[in-house]
Amino acid sequence: MADQTIKINLSESKKQKPQSDQLGFGKIFTDHMFMMDYIEGKGWHDPRIVPFQPLSLDPAAIIFHYGQTVFEGLKAYVTKAGEVHLFRPEKNMQRLNRSSDRLCMPQLDEEFALEALKQLIIIDKDWIPSAPGTSLYIRPFIIATEPYLGVTASKHYQFLIILSPVGSYYKEGIHPVKILVENEYVRAVTGGTGTAKTAGNYAASLKAQEVAEEKGYSQVLWLDGIEKKYIEEVGSMNVFFKINGEIVTPALNGSILEGVTRNSIIQLLKHWNLPVVERKISMDEIYQAYKNGQLEEAFGTGTAAIISPIGEFIWHGEELVINNGKTGELSKKLYDTLTGIQYGTEPDPFGWVVKVQ
Repeated sequence: MADQTIKINLSESKKQKPQSDQLGFGKIFTDHMFMMDYIEGKGWHDPRIVPFQPLSLDPAAIIFHYGQTVFEGLKAYVTKAGEVHLFRPEKNMQRLNRSSDRLCMPQLDEEFALEALKQLIIIDKDWIPSAPGTSLYIRPFIIATEPYLGVTASKHYQFLIILSPVGSYYKEGIHPVKILVENEYVRAVTGGTGTAKTAGNYAASLKAQEVAEEKGYSQVLWLDGIEKKYIEEVGSMNVFFKINGEIVTPALNGSILEGVTRNSIIQLLKHWNLPVVERKISMDEIYQAYKNGQLEEAFGTGTAAIISPIGEFIWHGEELVINNGKTGELSKKLYDTLTGIQYGTEPDPFGWVVKVQ
């Protein structure tokens, strides 16, 4: 980027901020957003913070027709002392670039993108909610904007960052959720785009999610796309199981998204000297562990929910109730520790927290 000066155009009409109990997830947005453009041969240019507003795109823009887009999700937290914390934001910027590479999209200067993010948060700092369990969700994303109906990588892009004050991702909060094991639909396969955070992966998940919700379940457990035997993810999260004292999570295999929270959980467990392994794990193994009374806990991990305990699976019509449908001791400890680090109430031995100001 030749010019890294961020132009700032502040909104003249501020929105009314919601009450903490009215937040929900991802429906309310702050006063400003960050934008930057890309043209092949010129590179990224014209970085700017502007009032939150609709985009104007050509109907032939490649994003609409071939889904060339990537995105990220992270959060900002305000501490009791009034500090604003980010949690491992450099990992999100690194993953954004990895996703871009998979979809033939241009790389960002990760340090500059993070600096732009910090400036946007400072401007909209008053939007960060302070009630327990609330935060400011951050959505950086890149879209292909060149108007062209040929199947090829775009030569024009926009990088944007929008902010949304949020409460709990699931209405259940830290309470256990019920999960339907998906035996028909597939989220991703090795060699596909499963390791990229791109819109198509999530569009492909909607049908199974709709079926699960109709049956009264919060999410689906995805199995591998070849044999439909091995566990991959749960909903839009990575997944962990505690089996006979050992914590197991599916190994990254080319179709599983490498979650920042997943990586953090593994580091925490090792820090506590608890046995944690990454390997292939089949649904049949989980079923046998359940039957033998060795399936002690299961939980999903992700930026939105942090830790989402799983209280029940349904597989081939059979209900597998875990820990009497209650939040497990390990799940609660992981949730409390991670959120404590994020909100500045727990020590941060890993140097994960980045202070915005």
